[in-house]
Amino acid sequence: MPEEIQVKEIITSLHLLSQHDGIFEIRIIRDDGICSGYFSDREKAATEILKYDADSKVSGIYVTLNDVDPALLVRRANRIKFRLGKKDASTGDSDIIRRRWLPIDIDPRRPSGVSSSESEHADAICRADTIAEFLSGLGWPDPIIADSGNGAHLLYRIDLPQNDESKAIVKSVLELLDRRFSDSRCMVDTANFNASRIWKVYGTLSRKGDNLLERPHRRSKILKSIVDPQSSDSLVSEDKLRLLLSSEHPDLCTGPDKEHVLKSDSRIDLGSWLSGHGFSYTEKPYQGGKVFVFDSCPFSSAHTDGAYAIQFENGAIFAGCHHTSCGGGKQRWPELRARFDPPKLDFEARLAKLRSERIRAKMEAEGRLPLSEEEMAQAKALYEASGSSDSSGHGDDGPDEVNESILSRCTGILESADPLSFMLETFASVHEGDQTVAECLIHSFASRSVINSKGLHVSITGESGKGKSHAIETMKSLVPKKFRLEGRLSDKALFYMEDLSAGSVIALDDVSLSDQMQEVLKGVTTSFQKPFPYRTVSKDRKAETYVIPERCVWWIAKVEGPGDDQVFNRMLTCWIDDSEDQDKRVLDRTLSGAEDLPDATSPESEEVLVCRQIWESLSPVWVVIPYARKIRFQSAENRRNPDMLLDLVRTNAALNQRQRETKTIGSVTCVIADRTDFNEAARLFAMLNGETGAQANKLTKRESNLIGILSSMNQYEVTIGDLQHASGLTNSSVGKLLHGYHSYGKTYSGLLDKCPAVSFLDRTVTSGDEGCSTMRRTRVYLWDAALYKAWEKGGSVWLCDDEYQESDDSDGNDPDDMNESSYPAHVNPDVCDTSMSMADVQSRNFVRISGHGDRQRCSVCGKCPTQYKERVAENSKAIQRMLCRSCYKRTVSREVASIITLPGVIDTKNLVKRDVPSGRCQVCNLQPAVWSDPDSRVHVCDQCYKKTISENFDTDSLSPGPP
Repeated sequence: MPEEIQVKEIITSLHLLSQHDGIFEIRIIRDDGICSGYFSDREKAATEILKYDADSKVSGIYVTLNDVDPALLVRRANRIKFRLGKKDASTGDSDIIRRRWLPIDIDPRRPSGVSSSESEHADAICRADTIAEFLSGLGWPDPIIADSGNGAHLLYRIDLPQNDESKAIVKSVLELLDRRFSDSRCMVDTANFNASRIWKVYGTLSRKGDNLLERPHRRSKILKSIVDPQSSDSLVSEDKLRLLLSSEHPDLCTGPDKEHVLKSDSRIDLGSWLSGHGFSYTEKPYQGGKVFVFDSCPFSSAHTDGAYAIQFENGAIFAGCHHTSCGGGKQRWPELRARFDPPKLDFEARLAKLRSERIRAKMEAEGRLPLSEEEMAQAKALYEASGSSDSSGHGDDGPDEVNESILSRCTGILESADPLSFMLETFASVHEGDQTVAECLIHSFASRSVINSKGLHVSITGESGKGKSHAIETMKSLVPKKFRLEGRLSDKALFYMEDLSAGSVIALDDVSLSDQMQEVLKGVTTSFQKPFPYRTVSKDRKAETYVIPERCVWWIAKVEGPGDDQVFNRMLTCWIDDSEDQDKRVLDRTLSGAEDLPDATSPESEEVLVCRQIWESLSPVWVVIPYARKIRFQSAENRRNPDMLLDLVRTNAALNQRQRETKTIGSVTCVIADRTDFNEAARLFAMLNGETGAQANKLTKRESNLIGILSSMNQYEVTIGDLQHASGLTNSSVGKLLHGYHSYGKTYSGLLDKCPAVSFLDRTVTSGDEGCSTMRRTRVYLWDAALYKAWEKGGSVWLCDDEYQESDDSDGNDPDDMNESSYPAHVNPDVCDTSMSMADVQSRNFVRISGHGDRQRCSVCGKCPTQYKERVAENSKAIQRMLCRSCYKRTVSREVASIITLPGVIDTKNLVKRDVPSGRCQVCNLQPAVWSDPDSRVHVCDQCYKKTISENFDTDSLSPGPP
């Protein structure tokens, strides 16, 4: 192009795009940086532009479209600065004083950083003509149509203030055009809504990538201009912009159209409906919903484009057409649906009439006055609130008939029967076994009704596929619908859910709790009776507070428990029944159910509805336990367990509140718990510390099974191979149970962290003959049966009516059987202020105390009474430390285990068991010798004997056979 013609075209484009007396910024994009200058003289600007346009390192030259603050001219007045520095500012949105143009950029889809091909370039220009024709049909004036070099431009003259509202209008228009006209070949750029947007200077070259024949560099140019940009005839008014937006944005609709949007049938899947009726369309996302652009207009045969339908996020539907002849954006979904779906009989109205007639007939048959219209409305509301409408599948019985029957049974159960037993029986009619799990879930949900409860939450563990999920779903079906939280949820969803009611059930089924969810769970369970606030910062950096309602209960089902010990300690810990007998019962029930015919009356039994009514009928109460000071715990190490037992007493009393003594204090109803409530709570608490749970030691079912195997093997030392053979588990599974493991950033503790009776040693074993021996490292696990016996007795609770009452399993002589309840209730044992770890204890420094022990607490575990005291000089000022029998025995076991005897020194074949100990063991010098060799007169204790046997067995098994 001749230089004079190019300069003239550049000057023409600058006059066209900017005000005649305004300033503008020229910005040049180079491979090595940005060049920029501000101009009020268009001839000088054209000269500078021409110089840079010849530079092959320049990829594009641009100009600001909207009016720039005149003060910015002094930054770089009528000159271009080569490569801006960090401190050199360019035009921002705050520097624009008014919007002059609506820029529409149509780009062909292609790889980034390359020029368009000839066919792609032609597609973009053709698409620009289509958009211009569409907008002209809406009464818009002609735009500037330009070739950008790689695509096409449309520029519509507007006159809007520079504010957020104008920004939103421009952005929405571009997004609307993108949804309507973008496809797999071309797209409308929606990023051009900011006021400081720069635009191609027409007459300059567009360079993207290398200049190849199939993808050449092209010069931008104006294809069609407008006569006078300043004329009002060339202006797109704000009203026309809003009219365009109103055709797709329901918030901008007025009159009946908005009502139609809000009342559309959200049960319809619009995409499936359109496909089922033969519509051809293009589907795109839209504001959380979907927009369907029709390939041909279903409302008129005069045109093919412009028709669309939208299904919003809430399910509402809007359909219409942009063309004025088709309503210009008016809601036409009812018309479209009626054309393909014939009107149906108003089933709901007919059903409501039948219900009303049935109620009136019943009342008249009983000799009562007919119901008034108000009473009929109340009856209908009560019926629908109970969830027993026909549309919910609860049968065709009249509301009063059903409700009266359910309410009558509910009242009878609450006043004279056992609500807990009734719910357990209903649970058993759907789920086989797992009655302890069901009982825990019932007490958990009942804790919502106890004003002074700290909340009961449930953790269910067990093998995968054994019914944890089914147990929770079955119990949830017995709970009123408004208190159920269906589906899974993310960490923060609880804070944003508007339908989360106070007292809801939050069930997490086989979900790994993130760190944030664990912290939330700890906070919610701690502040059970109060809403839990969560403070965060919005995207605008403003403080916001969200709240989880009070009295929500958590049910967690997972193979290995929640993972976090602090979360575990806050929950009732129960196991799913994974025994072979349970597997057979479940199989029989499954096969029997496969032979049954469907129940045509109702998908939910009356017992299920009665259970829901029981929960609705329970009143919030304050439960008083008059005998609380007489409750004794065998172990109170976990301070949350006593609270859980007391809450079990309270929930049992709350379930039977209509059968208990009550008092009213102000507006609070107080229920007095009796001994029956404690007995039921103690029974469940004992079960949770027996075969169906691990409330005291927090073991999972698999860990408890492995502990049982260790105990039954009756060996002091075992290897992983021994445990594999006895349990049938893999080497990896046994290792994880013993040592714990890490999974998805979570640490799961093992038996070595939970059970003090299990420990391990790293040992070096030598095998082979002299001169040809092999040494290898092995790990053995030590089992202390005596320590386990003391550790496992931590779940018993009882009422102590006498001052010196002892535990049921105590004979009164063994100091190990003594506990704090063996002493008068008014005596407070002294607490030793000097503690020590087990690793610091040496048995030779402690001596046994005669009698029944001392009331001072053990310096290691804190239990009392203690039977061993530290050897301290008479004049020493050091505080004498004490040990209980369990810690002393554990110390001795550890010391014996650390002693390694030389192979062949002790011949175990000649050792004979003695009925009476013969002094101290000659190996460890710690325990009584009960094995003796009559010939060599070697005397060893039972532990050293078993250890020697094990070492000799390992050596023999590793020795090579005869050549």
